[in-house]
Amino acid sequence: MENDVKFLDFVVKALVENPDDVKITRTVDEMGVLMTLDVHRDDMGKIIGREGNTAKAIRTLLRVVGMKNNARVNLKINEPAGGMQEARPVSATKSLDDAMNDLKL
Repeated sequence: MENDVKFLDFVVKALVENPDDVKITRTVDEMGVLMTLDVHRDDMGKIIGREGNTAKAIRTLLRVVGMKNNARVNLKINEPAGGMQEARPVSATKSLDDAMNDLKL
């Protein structure tokens, strides 16, 4: 296992409630190293963090690990099946007429 994969595995498993569901895929091409992270859907908030700060910090640390090995490392976090898009369908709770009536203009 590569050092960058070991590092990401250690950090992510320390953050999540379901460490057995953590899956890391590493691919190398002419652009550098791409690490793809899959986690349990309940753990996405812990990985992303408030305003994405946790994800940004993990990406920064991975770039540092990559610099040590003369590689450009990028992280892609996959949204799990049944994620936020499926969990919260967008729908209006009131019609426009009902909202206008509530304003009593």
